[in-house]
This record gives sequence, structure tokens and C-alpha cells, in this order.
Amino acid sequence: DGYSHLSAYERKRLKNITENAKFFAALKLHEVSARLKQLTTKRQSHVTKRAKPKKVEDEPARRRSMRLLRVEPLDVPLLETLPPPAAEEYPQVSAGPLPMVPEDQAENSKWREALLSTWMRISELKAEAEDADKGTPDIKRYQESLSSMVLSEENIRKVVKARVCSMAIHPSQSTILVAAGDKWGHIGLWNVSCGTEEGAHIFIPHSFQVHCMHFSPCNPAHLLSLSNDTLRCGDVTKAVFDEVCRSEDSFSCFDFLEENACTAIVAQWDGDVAVVDRRTPGLSPELSADIGFRRTRTVHVHPLNRQYFLAAGSVDVCVFDVRCLKAKGNQPLSSLAGHTKSVASAYFSPLTGSRVVTVCADDKLRRFKMLDSRAGLFLFPCRHNNNTGRWLSRFRAVWDPKQEHCFLVGSMAQPRQIQVFQDTGHLLHSFCNTDCLSSVCSINVVHPSQNILVGGNASGRLHVF
Repeated sequence: DGYSHLSAYERKRLKNITENAKFFAALKLHEVSARLKQLTTKRQSHVTKRAKPKKVEDEPARRRSMRLLRVEPLDVPLLETLPPPAAEEYPQVSAGPLPMVPEDQAENSKWREALLSTWMRISELKAEAEDADKGTPDIKRYQESLSSMVLSEENIRKVVKARVCSMAIHPSQSTILVAAGDKWGHIGLWNVSCGTEEGAHIFIPHSFQVHCMHFSPCNPAHLLSLSNDTLRCGDVTKAVFDEVCRSEDSFSCFDFLEENACTAIVAQWDGDVAVVDRRTPGLSPELSADIGFRRTRTVHVHPLNRQYFLAAGSVDVCVFDVRCLKAKGNQPLSSLAGHTKSVASAYFSPLTGSRVVTVCADDKLRRFKMLDSRAGLFLFPCRHNNNTGRWLSRFRAVWDPKQEHCFLVGSMAQPRQIQVFQDTGHLLHSFCNTDCLSSVCSINVVHPSQNILVGGNASGRLHVF
């Protein structure tokens, strides 16, 4: 074949090359390539061409803010500069006596008259409070009485417009009359026994927060209330809120020094205390005494030896003798030590004053057993979450007036509840109702002779168990 001079390997190689060439020729790859080229050209012809941008000179001139350019408009008159809107403030209450006229008097005057007449009528029945049983029942019977107290929807009412800061309950056994003070200086009176929407009315005797309120122990027709700048007495017989004391110092709490409620001890936020006598003319306190506190939050008078009073401040809880008070250099009879942060409240037990309970910001409830006026025995503290924050009133542990060994305090626990503790630290009962009570009741008050508890929350709502 002309390749005889080649070796067997080279002949085999040439044969493979020839067969491969015939195979690729049979595939007609050149036609496939031409077809692919044709398809590619056709696709490119359908591609939308991008529009040419307009020339710069054809575009309209871009608008620029004259305010950003700091250029005053030429043909538009300038608007007059208006002052910024003032924050909504309640009008300041004038000094001197104020008529006992509620905020909604024009619309519901007849209901206001009914409320005041009820207050006057139940205040005349003095025998009710005198016949009250102030014995000390056994704990088991006391727990049963607590368990029988319930909360229903008709016993819940928004009585004041803002956060409840203080409350008082009338000692009447026939009618439940509750007074609540809020942070705007309003006082709400609610006749719970009325059972109608018209049973509550709001009065405005103060310009600032109502820190403390008490019905007079000798004349329940008088409701005394304390705000930052003034102590007032609401007298339903005269239908007037009269001034008892006015001062430039900021008041924080008060308590009666005598059963006839003629004299009172008043605490001031700067740490001093003042003695006020309602029988003397003028609105100035009889004495202002420096007791060495940086801040005094609460004062409470001993229930038997009324010359002694308990003062609670920053980290101080001390017992003083009002007979020994002077302007400077006052020394306490005894100090109840152990508090590491600010104390919110301190109160004697209601019947003998032999015990003291305090609420401290270090999340503890402390109980003290008073051996005498000069010594107090510290009992073990009770762990309790007192971190109420800035939007809630601080907790105050208040004694049940009918029970020497038990006190009540609000709670941050879920579900929301009001707790009752024994002076040993044992939790006796929790007032709760998942359907009706869904908020923290920081301020609580107990009826002196009946099984009635009222809790106030941060929205001005009262809950009556």
C-alpha cells in the first residue's frame, strides 16, 4: 500500500487517524457551528437598545430648597414666630379655704349633695367605731376571715385621674366610704356602698401630690390631707377644705399626736419634722426640729405612748420623744439599724406598738420587737421584691388595725396580688383575682373594724375586697 517501509506501530497509528477523520466528517460539525452562529446573531437583533441620555441643556433646572440655601423668600410674607406650646398643667390651687365642690359639680350636683350628706350622716354615728372589736383573734380564724374576702367587678372604680399616692377609709360600719389622693393633688371620694356610677367624685384641694390622708379619729367628718406645701382639713359640715398649715418646706407625711387630733407631727422632705397645733391662729408650725435625717419619708405616733413617734428616712429609722424636740441637736431614743438603702415606710403595730415593720429598697421587709422606748430587738428580715420603679408608688407595709401580729403590703409577683404576712415573716394570705386584678396595688388601707381591704394602683383605680 505504499506504507510497507513503515513499522507495524506507525501503520496502526495512521489507520486510527484516518478512521477518526471519517468519524468527525460524518458528524458534520461545521454545519452545527454555522447554525449556532446564526441563532446567536438572531438573539442579539431582538435586544432592546438603551435610550440615549438627553443632553444636559434639555433638562429643566433642578429645584433647590431656599431654607437649605438660607435665602429668605422675596414674594412670600414671613409668618410670625409662634411660641412653643406650653405643657398641659393643672391650675394652681389658691391659698386659704376652698369650697368643697367637685370637679363635675355643674353636671351632677345632686349626686355630690348625696355623697356629702352620706359622709355627714355616717360621721355622726360615733358609737360605731367605739363598739368595734379590737381583740387579737387566733391566726387560723384570722386566715379564714381573709379567705372570705373577695373582689368583684362592681367593687372596682377609677376614683382619681392619676397614680394613687395615699388613701383613707371612713371608720363607719354601715357605709364604705373611701378617700384617695393622687399625684396631681386631686382627692376622690367613693361611696362603695352606693353601688352606682354616681358614687364617686373628684375634688381639687391641692396643687401637688397628696402624700398622706387620715380621717380624724375623734371626728370622722374631718378628712385631713397633706401635700407638698399645705396641710388641709376637709370639713363636710362646713363643705370647705380649710388650711391648717402652710410652709415653703416640702411636706411628706403626718400623724396625729393626740386622740382629739388637735396636734400633729409633720415630716418634711429635707429631713426635719414640724409640730402643728390646729387650735392656734396662723398657718405656721409651732416648732421645726432638725432630727439629723437627710430625708424623712414617714412619721408614725405610738398608739399608747403618744409622746413617742417613729421617723423613717434615707437609711434611718429612729424613735423620738416629741417633748424633747428642739430646733437643733435632737438625739433619738433608739435607732432601728440594719437598713442598707432608702426606707419607704416604718409603722408601729396598731394595738400595743410593740412591733415595727419597715420597707426598704434593698428588697427586704424588716420586723423589730420594741423592748421599750430605748431598745428594739431586730427579727430576721423577710425577702420581698420592693423594686417598684419610677411609675409606681413605693410599697408601704401597713398593719391590719384589728390584728397586732399581721401586716399587708403590695407585690410585684404574678398574678397581681396583695400579700398578708405574719410578724414572723410567714405569708398568711394573698389577695388576688386573675379576672379583676391585673395591676400592682402599691397603696393599701384596711378598715379598722370590718374585713374590708382597699388597694390603689398607678392609674387611679381602687379595688375593694
